[in-house]
Amino acid sequence: MAFADGAGFLLRGLRMWRERPGLMLLGLVPALVVLVLLLAAFVALVFLADDLIGWATPFADDWSQPWRDLLRIGLYVAVLLGSVVLSVVVFAGLTLAVGDPFYERIWAETERMLGGDVPDSGVGWVRAAVDGLGLVVLGVATTVVVFVVGLVPLVGAVAGPVLGALLGGRLIAGELVSRSLEARGMDCKAQKALLAGHRSTMLGFGVAVHVCFMVPFVAVLMMPAAVVGSTMLARQVLETEPAPAFEVATD
Repeated sequence: MAFADGAGFLLRGLRMWRERPGLMLLGLVPALVVLVLLLAAFVALVFLADDLIGWATPFADDWSQPWRDLLRIGLYVAVLLGSVVLSVVVFAGLTLAVGDPFYERIWAETERMLGGDVPDSGVGWVRAAVDGLGLVVLGVATTVVVFVVGLVPLVGAVAGPVLGALLGGRLIAGELVSRSLEARGMDCKAQKALLAGHRSTMLGFGVAVHVCFMVPFVAVLMMPAAVVGSTMLARQVLETEPAPAFEVATD
């Protein structure tokens, strides 16, 4: 149930398109710019990967068929699977880094609509850019794992995407939800303590976002909704957890 509840926060974020379409349109600009760049890179990879794999595996030139083709086809599939996982995480990280002023406004309006304790401002563009680029680095590490799993015969083609969605979704959810928590002065340790009992909810939200981000132009529409949904998720956790679990010590 918690996993499904987490995915439901993305649906709640989508409702903002009906309630505040003008606000949500702000989030399309940076998402579209990043998407175009990533699509161009992916198309180039599709056409160049075969030659690159042939160049990287000269030892297989003398192998008999079908072993040479099986190796190179497996590597080709694994490269594409890994690149999809990487592109999803890179899309989220770069879009948040480039478009922080747009998404901070969406976040702030969502906070005000929810009422209660609302921070005066977000984390700021510099911190948002650093966090976004950090997400990209973690995405590279995740891609390596998915690439290796994708090489496993028979099961790799299925296990790779599933593992990619789980790991990538976890990264994306953590990054999105952290915006509201960092704005309240919570460091990484405090955030982990707060979210420890909500891992399934976070994973459900992250996987839903990750899967939607795999569809290029859907990702553009989903990015503002993901910001709204993550803000709602953070607020629910803050309101349901006992104060000692997330209170930040001050000097």
